[in-house]
Amino acid sequence: MSQKEKFYITTTLPYVNSDPHIGFALEIIQADAIARFKRLQGFDVLFNTGTDEHGLKIYRKAEETGVTPKEYCDEYAAKFDALKGILNLTYTNFIRTTDEHHIKACHEFWKMCFDNGDIYKKNYKVKYCVGCELEKTESDLEEGKCPIHPNLDIELIEEENYFFKFSKYQDALLELYKNNPNFVRPTHRLTEIRKFTERGLKDFSISRLREKMPWGVPVPGDEDHVMYVWFDALVNYISTLGWPEKKYTDWWPGVQIAGTDNLRQQSNMWQAMLMSAGVEPSSEILIHGFITAEGKKMSKSLGNVVDPFTIVDEFGTDALRYYLLREIPFGNDGDFNKKLFIERYNSDLANNLGNLVNRIYSLVSRNEITDFTFDKYADLYKEKVDETWKKYVADMNEYNLHEAVFHVWRLVDFANKMMEEEKPWALIKKNEEKGRAVLCNLLEVLRHISIMISPIIPEASAKIRRQIGLSVEIDTEKENGWGVVVGWQSLGEQEILFPRIEVE
Repeated sequence: MSQKEKFYITTTLPYVNSDPHIGFALEIIQADAIARFKRLQGFDVLFNTGTDEHGLKIYRKAEETGVTPKEYCDEYAAKFDALKGILNLTYTNFIRTTDEHHIKACHEFWKMCFDNGDIYKKNYKVKYCVGCELEKTESDLEEGKCPIHPNLDIELIEEENYFFKFSKYQDALLELYKNNPNFVRPTHRLTEIRKFTERGLKDFSISRLREKMPWGVPVPGDEDHVMYVWFDALVNYISTLGWPEKKYTDWWPGVQIAGTDNLRQQSNMWQAMLMSAGVEPSSEILIHGFITAEGKKMSKSLGNVVDPFTIVDEFGTDALRYYLLREIPFGNDGDFNKKLFIERYNSDLANNLGNLVNRIYSLVSRNEITDFTFDKYADLYKEKVDETWKKYVADMNEYNLHEAVFHVWRLVDFANKMMEEEKPWALIKKNEEKGRAVLCNLLEVLRHISIMISPIIPEASAKIRRQIGLSVEIDTEKENGWGVVVGWQSLGEQEILFPRIEVE
Protein backbone atom coordinates (compact mmCIF):
# COMPACT_ATOMS: atom_id res chain seq x y z
CA MET A 1 0.00 0.00 0.00
CA SER A 2 1.44 3.36 -1.06
CA GLN A 3 0.39 5.20 2.11
CA LYS A 4 0.20 3.04 5.18
CA GLU A 5 -3.25 2.52 6.65
CA LYS A 6 -3.43 2.80 10.40
CA PHE A 7 -4.47 0.04 12.79
CA TYR A 8 -5.03 0.51 16.52
CA ILE A 9 -5.32 -2.34 19.00
CA THR A 10 -5.45 -2.16 22.79
CA THR A 11 -5.60 -4.60 25.66
CA THR A 12 -7.52 -3.84 28.81
CA LEU A 13 -5.46 -2.26 31.56
CA PRO A 14 -4.72 -4.89 34.22
CA TYR A 15 -5.52 -3.85 37.75
CA VAL A 16 -2.30 -3.52 39.77
CA ASN A 17 -3.48 -5.32 42.90
CA SER A 18 -1.41 -8.45 42.17
CA ASP A 19 1.44 -9.76 40.04
CA PRO A 20 0.97 -10.43 36.29
CA HIS A 21 -0.64 -13.82 35.69
CA ILE A 22 -1.13 -16.21 32.78
CA GLY A 23 -4.61 -14.85 31.99
CA PHE A 24 -3.29 -11.42 31.10
CA ALA A 25 -0.31 -13.02 29.34
CA LEU A 26 -2.83 -14.73 27.05
CA GLU A 27 -4.57 -11.43 26.31
CA ILE A 28 -1.46 -9.43 25.55
CA ILE A 29 0.18 -12.23 23.51
CA GLN A 30 -2.98 -12.50 21.39
CA ALA A 31 -2.95 -8.73 20.91
CA ASP A 32 0.75 -8.81 20.02
CA ALA A 33 0.24 -11.56 17.42
CA ILE A 34 -2.51 -9.49 15.79
CA ALA A 35 -0.36 -6.34 15.88
CA ARG A 36 2.61 -8.14 14.31
CA PHE A 37 0.39 -9.63 11.59
CA LYS A 38 -1.04 -6.23 10.74
CA ARG A 39 2.49 -4.89 10.36
CA LEU A 40 3.19 -7.78 7.96
CA GLN A 41 0.21 -6.58 5.95
CA GLY A 42 1.78 -3.13 5.74
CA PHE A 43 -0.28 -1.32 8.35
CA ASP A 44 1.09 1.39 10.60
CA VAL A 45 0.21 -0.13 14.00
CA LEU A 46 -0.37 1.51 17.37
CA PHE A 47 -0.56 -1.08 20.14
CA ASN A 48 -1.65 0.10 23.59
CA THR A 49 -1.53 -1.46 27.04
CA GLY A 50 -0.80 -0.17 30.53
CA THR A 51 -2.08 -0.31 34.11
CA ASP A 52 -5.31 0.59 35.91
CA GLU A 53 -4.25 2.22 39.19
CA HIS A 54 -7.22 3.77 41.00
CA GLY A 55 -10.03 2.37 43.13
CA LEU A 56 -10.80 0.79 46.47
CA LYS A 57 -8.73 -2.39 45.96
CA ILE A 58 -5.57 -0.39 45.32
CA TYR A 59 -6.20 1.94 48.24
CA ARG A 60 -6.66 -0.99 50.64
CA LYS A 61 -3.66 -2.91 49.28
CA ALA A 62 -1.45 0.15 49.77
CA GLU A 63 -2.71 0.53 53.35
CA GLU A 64 -1.98 -3.15 54.04
CA THR A 65 1.62 -2.83 52.81
CA GLY A 66 2.26 0.49 54.55
CA VAL A 67 3.06 2.56 51.46
CA THR A 68 1.26 5.34 49.63
CA PRO A 69 -1.10 4.31 46.81
CA LYS A 70 1.24 5.92 44.26
CA GLU A 71 4.27 4.05 45.60
CA TYR A 72 2.29 0.82 45.47
CA CYS A 73 1.23 1.51 41.87
CA ASP A 74 4.76 2.41 40.78
CA GLU A 75 6.03 -0.97 41.96
CA TYR A 76 3.34 -2.99 40.19
CA ALA A 77 3.30 -0.91 37.02
CA ALA A 78 6.99 -1.76 36.59
CA LYS A 79 6.16 -5.48 36.92
CA PHE A 80 3.56 -5.27 34.14
CA ASP A 81 5.82 -3.20 31.90
CA ALA A 82 8.47 -5.93 32.35
CA LEU A 83 6.19 -8.26 30.36
CA LYS A 84 7.37 -6.44 27.22
CA GLY A 85 10.77 -8.04 27.43
CA ILE A 86 9.80 -11.39 28.92
CA LEU A 87 7.00 -12.04 26.36
CA ASN A 88 8.72 -10.30 23.40
CA LEU A 89 5.90 -7.78 22.96
CA THR A 90 5.75 -4.90 20.49
CA TYR A 91 3.37 -2.49 22.17
CA THR A 92 4.00 1.15 21.34
CA ASN A 93 2.10 2.79 24.20
CA PHE A 94 2.10 2.01 27.92
CA ILE A 95 -0.41 4.22 29.72
CA ARG A 96 -0.95 4.48 33.46
CA THR A 97 -4.21 5.88 34.77
CA THR A 98 -2.17 8.02 37.17
CA ASP A 99 -0.50 9.77 34.21
CA GLU A 100 -1.18 13.50 34.18
CA HIS A 101 -2.41 13.58 30.57
CA HIS A 102 -4.84 10.75 31.30
CA ILE A 103 -6.29 12.56 34.32
CA LYS A 104 -6.79 15.70 32.21
CA ALA A 105 -8.58 13.63 29.57
CA CYS A 106 -10.85 12.13 32.25
CA HIS A 107 -11.79 15.62 33.42
CA GLU A 108 -12.65 16.66 29.86
CA PHE A 109 -14.61 13.46 29.23
CA TRP A 110 -16.63 13.99 32.43
CA LYS A 111 -17.42 17.59 31.43
CA MET A 112 -18.65 16.52 28.00
CA CYS A 113 -20.97 13.88 29.45
CA PHE A 114 -22.14 16.34 32.11
CA ASP A 115 -22.83 19.08 29.56
CA ASN A 116 -24.81 16.55 27.55
CA GLY A 117 -27.12 16.07 30.53
CA ASP A 118 -25.96 12.51 31.23
CA ILE A 119 -24.51 12.96 34.74
CA TYR A 120 -26.61 13.62 37.82
CA LYS A 121 -26.46 13.10 41.60
CA LYS A 122 -28.61 10.85 43.78
CA ASN A 123 -28.54 8.78 46.96
CA TYR A 124 -28.38 5.05 46.48
CA LYS A 125 -27.84 1.76 48.23
CA VAL A 126 -26.14 -1.13 46.47
CA LYS A 127 -24.34 -4.42 46.95
CA TYR A 128 -20.76 -4.10 45.74
CA CYS A 129 -17.89 -6.48 44.94
CA VAL A 130 -14.55 -4.81 45.62
CA GLY A 131 -12.79 -7.51 43.55
CA CYS A 132 -14.75 -6.61 40.41
CA GLU A 133 -15.16 -2.95 41.41
CA LEU A 134 -18.76 -3.43 40.24
CA GLU A 135 -22.27 -3.22 41.64
CA LYS A 136 -23.98 -6.60 41.97
CA THR A 137 -27.63 -7.62 41.79
CA GLU A 138 -28.99 -10.76 43.44
CA SER A 139 -28.93 -12.52 40.05
CA ASP A 140 -25.18 -11.80 39.80
CA LEU A 141 -24.45 -13.60 43.06
CA GLU A 142 -24.14 -17.25 43.97
CA GLU A 143 -25.02 -18.02 47.58
CA GLY A 144 -24.51 -14.36 48.37
CA LYS A 145 -21.00 -14.28 46.87
CA CYS A 146 -19.53 -12.95 43.64
CA PRO A 147 -18.73 -16.05 41.52
CA ILE A 148 -15.50 -14.42 40.30
CA HIS A 149 -14.31 -13.39 43.77
CA PRO A 150 -15.96 -15.88 46.18
CA ASN A 151 -13.28 -15.19 48.79
CA LEU A 152 -14.48 -11.58 49.22
CA ASP A 153 -17.52 -10.47 51.17
CA ILE A 154 -20.10 -8.45 49.27
CA GLU A 155 -20.17 -4.93 50.72
CA LEU A 156 -23.17 -2.66 51.13
CA ILE A 157 -22.63 0.91 49.93
CA GLU A 158 -25.08 3.62 50.86
CA GLU A 159 -24.15 7.19 49.92
CA GLU A 160 -24.74 10.07 47.52
CA ASN A 161 -22.98 9.54 44.18
CA TYR A 162 -22.94 10.89 40.67
CA PHE A 163 -24.69 8.66 38.15
CA PHE A 164 -24.38 8.17 34.40
CA LYS A 165 -27.60 7.95 32.35
CA PHE A 166 -26.86 4.50 30.99
CA SER A 167 -30.56 3.80 30.39
CA LYS A 168 -30.71 6.66 27.89
CA TYR A 169 -28.48 4.71 25.48
CA GLN A 170 -30.25 1.36 25.45
CA ASP A 171 -31.79 1.82 21.98
CA ALA A 172 -28.59 3.31 20.53
CA LEU A 173 -26.56 0.36 21.80
CA LEU A 174 -29.00 -2.16 20.35
CA GLU A 175 -28.79 -0.34 17.03
CA LEU A 176 -24.99 -0.47 17.20
CA TYR A 177 -25.06 -4.24 17.72
CA LYS A 178 -27.65 -4.73 14.95
CA ASN A 179 -25.71 -2.72 12.37
CA ASN A 180 -22.32 -4.26 13.23
CA PRO A 181 -22.58 -8.08 13.34
CA ASN A 182 -18.83 -8.34 14.04
CA PHE A 183 -18.78 -5.64 16.70
CA VAL A 184 -18.18 -8.24 19.44
CA ARG A 185 -16.33 -11.47 18.67
CA PRO A 186 -16.98 -14.33 19.06
CA THR A 187 -20.60 -14.09 17.93
CA HIS A 188 -22.09 -15.69 21.03
CA ARG A 189 -20.63 -12.87 23.13
CA LEU A 190 -22.42 -10.31 20.94
CA THR A 191 -25.64 -12.28 21.48
CA GLU A 192 -24.97 -12.29 25.22
CA ILE A 193 -24.48 -8.51 25.49
CA ARG A 194 -27.41 -7.81 23.19
CA LYS A 195 -29.73 -9.89 25.41
CA PHE A 196 -28.35 -8.16 28.50
CA THR A 197 -29.15 -4.79 26.93
CA GLU A 198 -32.63 -5.86 25.85
CA ARG A 199 -33.50 -6.71 29.47
CA GLY A 200 -33.09 -3.02 30.31
CA LEU A 201 -30.17 -0.86 31.39
CA LYS A 202 -29.92 0.87 34.75
CA ASP A 203 -27.99 4.07 35.35
CA PHE A 204 -24.74 3.33 37.16
CA SER A 205 -22.72 5.17 39.76
CA ILE A 206 -19.63 6.98 38.46
CA SER A 207 -18.23 8.54 41.65
CA ARG A 208 -17.27 7.72 45.22
CA LEU A 209 -17.08 9.96 48.27
CA ARG A 210 -13.50 11.13 48.74
CA GLU A 211 -13.71 10.72 52.54
CA LYS A 212 -14.34 6.99 52.07
CA MET A 213 -12.14 6.39 49.04
CA PRO A 214 -9.57 9.17 48.47
CA TRP A 215 -7.57 7.35 45.77
CA GLY A 216 -9.08 8.36 42.45
CA VAL A 217 -9.39 11.08 39.79
CA PRO A 218 -11.09 14.16 41.32
CA VAL A 219 -14.53 15.00 39.96
CA PRO A 220 -14.38 18.39 38.19
CA GLY A 221 -16.02 21.05 40.34
CA ASP A 222 -16.73 18.80 43.34
CA GLU A 223 -13.94 18.23 45.86
CA ASP A 224 -16.05 15.74 47.81
CA HIS A 225 -16.05 13.10 45.04
CA VAL A 226 -13.58 11.07 43.00
CA MET A 227 -14.42 9.23 39.79
CA TYR A 228 -15.54 5.62 39.93
CA VAL A 229 -12.60 3.49 38.79
CA TRP A 230 -14.32 2.11 35.66
CA PHE A 231 -15.33 5.56 34.42
CA ASP A 232 -11.73 6.68 34.81
CA ALA A 233 -9.99 3.59 33.42
CA LEU A 234 -12.03 3.17 30.24
CA VAL A 235 -11.04 6.62 29.03
CA ASN A 236 -7.47 5.35 28.57
CA TYR A 237 -8.36 3.90 25.17
CA ILE A 238 -8.59 7.42 23.75
CA SER A 239 -6.44 9.38 26.21
CA THR A 240 -3.44 7.32 25.05
CA LEU A 241 -4.12 8.69 21.55
CA GLY A 242 -4.00 12.31 22.70
CA TRP A 243 -7.75 12.81 23.06
CA PRO A 244 -9.43 15.32 23.10
CA GLU A 245 -6.99 16.78 20.57
CA LYS A 246 -8.19 16.09 17.02
CA LYS A 247 -5.10 14.02 16.17
CA TYR A 248 -6.64 11.08 18.06
CA THR A 249 -8.90 10.46 15.06
CA ASP A 250 -5.81 9.35 13.10
CA TRP A 251 -6.11 6.09 15.08
CA TRP A 252 -9.60 5.90 16.54
CA PRO A 253 -11.78 3.83 16.36
CA GLY A 254 -9.71 0.82 17.30
CA VAL A 255 -9.87 -2.86 18.20
CA GLN A 256 -10.12 -3.74 21.91
CA ILE A 257 -9.24 -7.13 23.33
CA ALA A 258 -10.59 -8.15 26.73
CA GLY A 259 -11.51 -11.11 28.90
CA THR A 260 -14.98 -12.56 29.39
CA ASP A 261 -15.35 -10.75 32.72
CA ASN A 262 -14.91 -7.45 30.86
CA LEU A 263 -17.67 -7.98 28.29
CA ARG A 264 -20.20 -5.65 29.91
CA GLN A 265 -17.72 -2.86 30.61
CA GLN A 266 -16.09 -2.82 27.17
CA SER A 267 -18.99 -3.47 24.80
CA ASN A 268 -21.80 -1.85 26.79
CA MET A 269 -20.80 0.75 29.41
CA TRP A 270 -17.86 2.17 27.47
CA GLN A 271 -19.80 2.43 24.21
CA ALA A 272 -22.59 4.39 25.93
CA MET A 273 -20.00 6.70 27.50
CA LEU A 274 -18.45 7.33 24.07
CA MET A 275 -21.86 8.17 22.63
CA SER A 276 -22.46 10.64 25.45
CA ALA A 277 -19.12 12.37 24.83
CA GLY A 278 -19.72 12.50 21.07
CA VAL A 279 -16.91 10.06 20.26
CA GLU A 280 -17.27 7.30 17.66
CA PRO A 281 -17.77 3.78 19.12
CA SER A 282 -14.96 1.23 19.11
CA SER A 283 -14.30 -0.72 15.92
CA GLU A 284 -14.40 -4.25 17.38
CA ILE A 285 -14.37 -5.87 20.80
CA LEU A 286 -12.51 -9.21 20.94
CA ILE A 287 -13.40 -11.32 23.97
CA HIS A 288 -11.11 -14.15 25.07
CA GLY A 289 -11.87 -16.81 27.66
CA PHE A 290 -10.54 -17.75 31.08
CA ILE A 291 -7.56 -20.02 31.74
CA THR A 292 -7.60 -22.79 34.32
CA ALA A 293 -4.57 -24.65 35.68
CA GLU A 294 -4.82 -28.37 34.90
CA GLY A 295 -8.60 -28.14 34.99
CA LYS A 296 -8.88 -26.11 38.19
CA LYS A 297 -9.55 -22.43 38.72
CA MET A 298 -6.32 -20.66 39.65
CA SER A 299 -6.08 -19.29 43.17
CA LYS A 300 -3.34 -18.37 45.61
CA SER A 301 -4.89 -20.61 48.25
CA LEU A 302 -4.57 -23.65 45.97
CA GLY A 303 -1.06 -22.61 45.00
CA ASN A 304 -1.75 -23.20 41.31
CA VAL A 305 -1.41 -19.69 39.89
CA VAL A 306 0.69 -19.93 36.72
CA ASP A 307 3.43 -17.28 36.64
CA PRO A 308 4.44 -16.34 33.07
CA PHE A 309 7.87 -15.21 34.27
CA THR A 310 8.56 -18.69 35.70
CA ILE A 311 7.38 -20.48 32.54
CA VAL A 312 9.51 -18.29 30.29
CA ASP A 313 12.54 -18.71 32.54
CA GLU A 314 12.25 -22.49 32.27
CA PHE A 315 11.11 -23.00 28.67
CA GLY A 316 11.61 -19.71 26.78
CA THR A 317 9.31 -17.00 25.45
CA ASP A 318 8.39 -18.66 22.17
CA ALA A 319 7.34 -21.86 23.92
CA LEU A 320 4.77 -19.99 26.03
CA ARG A 321 3.55 -17.90 23.10
CA TYR A 322 3.13 -21.01 20.94
CA TYR A 323 1.21 -22.95 23.58
CA LEU A 324 -1.24 -20.13 24.33
CA LEU A 325 -1.87 -19.32 20.66
CA ARG A 326 -2.03 -22.97 19.54
CA GLU A 327 -3.96 -24.55 22.40
CA ILE A 328 -6.54 -21.88 23.25
CA PRO A 329 -8.91 -21.01 20.39
CA PHE A 330 -9.77 -17.34 20.47
CA GLY A 331 -12.93 -16.69 22.47
CA ASN A 332 -12.83 -20.05 24.25
CA ASP A 333 -11.79 -20.94 27.77
CA GLY A 334 -8.52 -22.83 27.95
CA ASP A 335 -6.32 -24.79 30.30
CA PHE A 336 -2.63 -24.58 31.12
CA ASN A 337 -1.42 -28.14 31.50
CA LYS A 338 2.32 -28.52 31.98
CA LYS A 339 2.39 -32.09 30.65
CA LEU A 340 0.61 -31.05 27.46
CA PHE A 341 2.83 -27.96 27.30
CA ILE A 342 5.96 -30.12 27.21
CA GLU A 343 4.38 -32.53 24.71
CA ARG A 344 3.55 -29.64 22.37
CA TYR A 345 7.03 -28.21 22.81
CA ASN A 346 8.79 -31.47 21.95
CA SER A 347 6.44 -32.53 19.15
CA ASP A 348 5.67 -29.26 17.35
CA LEU A 349 8.63 -27.04 18.14
CA ALA A 350 11.64 -29.31 18.74
CA ASN A 351 10.81 -32.25 16.45
CA ASN A 352 8.75 -30.74 13.62
CA LEU A 353 10.05 -27.20 13.15
CA GLY A 354 13.43 -27.38 14.85
CA ASN A 355 14.44 -30.62 13.15
CA LEU A 356 13.30 -29.32 9.74
CA VAL A 357 15.44 -26.20 10.05
CA ASN A 358 18.44 -28.21 11.21
CA ARG A 359 18.22 -30.73 8.34
CA ILE A 360 17.75 -28.12 5.61
CA TYR A 361 20.58 -25.98 6.96
CA SER A 362 22.96 -28.92 7.23
CA LEU A 363 22.27 -30.12 3.65
CA VAL A 364 22.56 -26.65 2.10
CA SER A 365 25.78 -26.01 4.03
CA ARG A 366 27.29 -29.43 3.26
CA ASN A 367 26.58 -29.08 -0.47
CA GLU A 368 27.79 -25.47 -0.53
CA ILE A 369 24.67 -24.17 -2.29
CA THR A 370 24.98 -20.46 -2.95
CA ASP A 371 23.16 -20.22 -6.30
CA PHE A 372 19.51 -20.33 -5.28
CA THR A 373 17.21 -21.51 -8.09
CA PHE A 374 13.52 -22.03 -7.40
CA ASP A 375 11.83 -22.03 -10.79
CA LYS A 376 12.39 -25.72 -11.58
CA TYR A 377 10.53 -28.66 -10.03
CA ALA A 378 8.63 -26.19 -7.85
CA ASP A 379 4.95 -26.53 -8.81
CA LEU A 380 4.02 -28.83 -5.92
CA TYR A 381 5.82 -26.62 -3.40
CA LYS A 382 4.33 -23.44 -4.81
CA GLU A 383 0.82 -24.85 -4.70
CA LYS A 384 1.18 -25.85 -1.06
CA VAL A 385 2.70 -22.52 -0.01
CA ASP A 386 0.05 -20.49 -1.85
CA GLU A 387 -2.72 -22.59 -0.33
CA THR A 388 -1.26 -22.09 3.16
CA TRP A 389 -0.93 -18.32 2.73
CA LYS A 390 -4.55 -18.08 1.63
CA LYS A 391 -5.85 -19.98 4.68
CA TYR A 392 -3.41 -18.33 7.07
CA VAL A 393 -4.30 -14.77 6.03
CA ALA A 394 -8.04 -15.50 6.06
CA ASP A 395 -7.92 -16.81 9.63
CA MET A 396 -5.59 -14.11 10.92
CA ASN A 397 -7.91 -11.46 9.46
CA GLU A 398 -10.77 -13.06 11.39
CA TYR A 399 -8.63 -13.32 14.56
CA ASN A 400 -8.77 -17.13 14.42
CA LEU A 401 -5.22 -17.33 15.73
CA HIS A 402 -5.48 -21.00 16.71
CA GLU A 403 -6.46 -21.98 13.15
CA ALA A 404 -3.73 -19.83 11.59
CA VAL A 405 -1.10 -21.64 13.69
CA PHE A 406 -2.58 -24.96 12.61
CA HIS A 407 -2.18 -24.04 8.90
CA VAL A 408 1.48 -23.10 9.35
CA TRP A 409 2.25 -26.40 11.06
CA ARG A 410 0.60 -28.30 8.22
CA LEU A 411 3.12 -26.56 5.96
CA VAL A 412 5.91 -27.62 8.32
CA ASP A 413 4.59 -31.19 8.10
CA PHE A 414 4.54 -30.92 4.29
CA ALA A 415 8.18 -29.80 4.18
CA ASN A 416 9.21 -32.67 6.46
CA LYS A 417 7.26 -35.09 4.27
CA MET A 418 8.93 -33.81 1.09
CA MET A 419 12.30 -34.12 2.75
CA GLU A 420 11.60 -37.81 3.41
CA GLU A 421 10.10 -38.50 -0.01
CA GLU A 422 12.64 -36.58 -2.13
CA LYS A 423 15.70 -37.59 -0.05
CA PRO A 424 17.77 -34.65 -1.36
CA TRP A 425 20.92 -35.95 0.36
CA ALA A 426 20.81 -38.97 -1.96
CA LEU A 427 19.20 -37.27 -4.97
CA ILE A 428 21.95 -34.68 -5.26
CA LYS A 429 24.44 -37.49 -5.91
CA LYS A 430 22.33 -38.94 -8.76
CA ASN A 431 20.97 -35.76 -10.32
CA GLU A 432 22.82 -32.77 -8.96
CA GLU A 433 20.62 -30.19 -10.70
CA LYS A 434 17.38 -31.65 -9.39
CA GLY A 435 18.82 -32.37 -5.95
CA ARG A 436 19.99 -28.78 -5.58
CA ALA A 437 16.62 -27.50 -6.81
CA VAL A 438 14.78 -29.62 -4.24
CA LEU A 439 16.95 -28.20 -1.48
CA CYS A 440 16.37 -24.67 -2.74
CA ASN A 441 12.63 -25.30 -2.88
CA LEU A 442 12.68 -26.56 0.70
CA LEU A 443 14.73 -23.53 1.67
CA GLU A 444 12.12 -21.32 0.01
CA VAL A 445 9.29 -23.06 1.89
CA LEU A 446 11.25 -22.41 5.06
CA ARG A 447 11.49 -18.72 4.16
CA HIS A 448 7.71 -18.52 3.91
CA ILE A 449 7.34 -20.39 7.20
CA SER A 450 9.69 -17.89 8.83
CA ILE A 451 7.39 -15.05 7.77
CA MET A 452 4.19 -16.80 8.84
CA ILE A 453 5.50 -17.63 12.31
CA SER A 454 6.87 -14.13 12.95
CA PRO A 455 3.66 -12.98 14.73
CA ILE A 456 3.48 -16.25 16.67
CA ILE A 457 7.02 -17.16 17.74
CA PRO A 458 9.12 -14.14 16.70
CA GLU A 459 12.41 -15.28 18.25
CA ALA A 460 12.39 -18.52 16.25
CA SER A 461 11.43 -16.60 13.12
CA ALA A 462 14.44 -14.32 13.49
CA LYS A 463 16.79 -17.25 14.23
CA ILE A 464 15.64 -19.13 11.12
CA ARG A 465 16.17 -16.11 8.90
CA ARG A 466 19.63 -15.48 10.30
CA GLN A 467 20.61 -19.09 9.69
CA ILE A 468 19.40 -19.27 6.10
CA GLY A 469 20.97 -15.95 5.20
CA LEU A 470 18.07 -13.52 5.17
CA SER A 471 17.54 -10.20 6.85
CA VAL A 472 15.62 -10.51 10.11
CA GLU A 473 13.57 -7.46 9.06
CA ILE A 474 10.86 -8.78 6.75
CA ASP A 475 10.20 -6.58 3.72
CA THR A 476 6.65 -7.65 2.93
CA GLU A 477 6.52 -5.75 -0.36
CA LYS A 478 9.32 -7.92 -1.73
CA GLU A 479 8.95 -11.20 0.09
CA ASN A 480 5.38 -12.39 -0.34
CA GLY A 481 5.92 -13.80 -3.84
CA TRP A 482 7.10 -17.31 -4.67
CA GLY A 483 10.69 -17.37 -5.83
CA VAL A 484 11.08 -13.58 -5.69
CA VAL A 485 13.91 -13.37 -3.23
CA VAL A 486 15.96 -10.26 -2.69
CA GLY A 487 18.96 -10.05 -0.42
CA TRP A 488 20.02 -13.69 0.07
CA GLN A 489 23.33 -13.79 1.89
CA SER A 490 25.65 -16.58 2.92
CA LEU A 491 24.35 -18.90 5.61
CA GLY A 492 24.60 -17.68 9.17
CA GLU A 493 25.66 -19.65 12.22
CA GLN A 494 23.62 -22.76 12.93
CA GLU A 495 21.44 -22.51 16.06
CA ILE A 496 19.33 -25.05 17.86
CA LEU A 497 15.88 -23.49 17.92
CA PHE A 498 14.22 -25.63 20.58
CA PRO A 499 16.37 -28.04 22.58
CA ARG A 500 14.30 -31.09 23.36
CA ILE A 501 12.98 -31.35 26.91
CA GLU A 502 13.79 -34.68 28.51
CA VAL A 503 10.86 -35.98 30.52
CA GLU A 504 11.65 -38.13 33.53
